[in-house]
Amino acid sequence: MPPIQEPKKGRAFTRRLMHWHHRFNTRSLPWQRSREPYTIWLSEIILQQTRVAQGLPYYEKFIAIYPDIQSLAAAPDDAVLKLWEGLGYYTRCRNLLATARFLVAESSGIFPQTYEGLLRLKGVGAYTAAAIASFAYGLPHAVVDGNVFRVLARCFGIETPIDCSDGKNLFQALANQLIDQKDPGGFNQALMDLGATVCTPSTPDCVHCPLAEICEARSSGWIERLPQRRPKNPPSIRYFNYFLLRRGDTIWLRQRQGKDIWQGLYEPLLIETMQVQELWELQDLPEFSQLNKKKAGWNYLGKSRQRLSHQIIFAQCYCLFWPENRVPAEGGIWVPVARLREYAFPRTLTWFFNKLTTFK
Repeated sequence: MPPIQEPKKGRAFTRRLMHWHHRFNTRSLPWQRSREPYTIWLSEIILQQTRVAQGLPYYEKFIAIYPDIQSLAAAPDDAVLKLWEGLGYYTRCRNLLATARFLVAESSGIFPQTYEGLLRLKGVGAYTAAAIASFAYGLPHAVVDGNVFRVLARCFGIETPIDCSDGKNLFQALANQLIDQKDPGGFNQALMDLGATVCTPSTPDCVHCPLAEICEARSSGWIERLPQRRPKNPPSIRYFNYFLLRRGDTIWLRQRQGKDIWQGLYEPLLIETMQVQELWELQDLPEFSQLNKKKAGWNYLGKSRQRLSHQIIFAQCYCLFWPENRVPAEGGIWVPVARLREYAFPRTLTWFFNKLTTFK
């Protein structure tokens, strides 16, 4: 069954949207003025699961330091991770580097010019591939992000949840059916911009919406209930206890490994527990045996809370001057405090480090 049962409404949707885009859309972002695959790809990777207001400064920093794919591919991992620091979802950054190096090695930095070829790149899914294909090459592939979900759900009165496979397939098919074949990039940009500036999650500006007369949510009073989502599972709770060891003007750090969060970022000695524990309780743990068990000498730096997509991290941090020559654990390095800003840390740790006057 096709997504649109009324082709006339579909044509009206596209016509009204494109008229608004050419006459009234004043939104202007730096990557919107480019047809260069590298800048479009970079912006889309940065904006995955990130608001434009947060991602824009990162995009500008990346373009200033790495203006082309060759310079990005040649950059050290730590330098790129440091530039990404605070943006979160660090797998995106690792995929960014992997794809840049792959393209430089395999095709002299030239991006694939088909949707299917773009999909084969690491970290590039259906949305990002459609964005590059339509904006850089003018190919008719519709992009569907949160703004697009919202506009389509409201205008066509779709109650299927947007976060299930059936919903994603339905909205993708609908957007593909509506796309302006003569200007697919302009259509995609218009639809995203309308959702970002007019058909907003709360208090949408229906008075100035070009789709108001054909919007089912407006006529039926469903604006606040669309789009629909499935009930969310509660996030998992984790408790991190950091032990910041200082020896002279150095601090002991090690790089996070494995498949866990913050892979590739640096941190002090960490003991994870099942619940909040006081220092005297932590000192009874086997993991603590490698440290000085004396209660005296520890300086409490405070606690913090960081919300990730599916986890909440409660962290607390203690600082201790380490008088011994032995290393506290395997796989770490002693880093001068003056060089801490050269290393990439989770946002939680930068909050603790900022309490050290030498880090400011």
